Amino acid sequence: MYTTITEGKAKAIVSKGKISKKLPVFYNPIMKFNRDISVLLLNCINKKDMQMALPLSGTGIRGIRLIKELKKGKIKSISFNDNSENAFKLIKKNLKLNKISKANVFNQDANLFLLNSSGFDYIDIDPFGSPNHFLNNSIMRLSREGILAVTATDTAALTGTYTNACKRKYWAKPLKNELMHEFGLRILIRKIQLIGTQFDKALTPIFSYSKDHYFRIFFRCEKGKKKVDEIIKLHGYYENSGPIWLGSLWDKKLVVLMGKNNKIEENKKILKIIKEESKIDEVGFYDITKLAKRNKIKVLPKKNDLMNKIKKKKFKVSETHFRENSLRLNINKKEIIKLIKK
Repeated sequence: MYTTITEGKAKAIVSKGKISKKLPVFYNPIMKFNRDISVLLLNCINKKDMQMALPLSGTGIRGIRLIKELKKGKIKSISFNDNSENAFKLIKKNLKLNKISKANVFNQDANLFLLNSSGFDYIDIDPFGSPNHFLNNSIMRLSREGILAVTATDTAALTGTYTNACKRKYWAKPLKNELMHEFGLRILIRKIQLIGTQFDKALTPIFSYSKDHYFRIFFRCEKGKKKVDEIIKLHGYYENSGPIWLGSLWDKKLVVLMGKNNKIEENKKILKIIKEESKIDEVGFYDITKLAKRNKIKVLPKKNDLMNKIKKKKFKVSETHFRENSLRLNINKKEIIKLIKK
């Protein structure tokens, strides 16, 4: 069973039914935000005439939105691919539905599709589960100054539910506490960067987030051994977890641009929070309720009052998109406990 939906400026015929791998062609409406951010980020970066690849296209909705919503001159070519014959046929139908004639559509294994290509400026890996199987060939085919976008939905391993699975698949020990989503994201970043080092490609995260059931990261690729060495220097352990990426999760200027250019009302809140937390180059944050409970503090100040206290002390503070009632700040634990008690 199929139905026609509208998302952004695109129309698409999609499978009807419970979201699962069993759908004839996979489409997840919850991932609209994921696709919104792809469009927004690509409109904000200073890149034109991009050759784009979507090795796991599904219904083709992401690529169609890129064609219809990116500024003129952004796209030189776009290649849709899916291993499923049903998806291949549906992508063609959806391109026709949107009156798009200039697009390449392939029906190959994702890795074979990448290996058969000469290279791309933008590659988007959006699998059901782990991106591991697609990293080598995606990074190998990523051009200098190219953008790699990666989604991972196997958060159970990365957030510490299955510690051994995380060690096997991501070469790091995860955390299982309030910091688990940030640290899971940082573990994933490091893993992808290590694949890049094999090809002398330095992958720097320019926009990263954790939402719903998934992690999402956009990397900028630079070539050269010295650049790669600088990336590796920012790998290390923290809070009995790791190794993880200890560097920034965001390009600050890009985050500001994205906030200014966003026109979708429901996305404003998370973009505003990320803009504020991107200003604080600290790993981790404090869950204020848990911190108070551990230190037997019974009366908690209101979050805004506590933030104002911290700012008056000339420290940086912001909310974090990783967890409610939590603050990212450049202040040690003893100082924050003192301020909570006052």
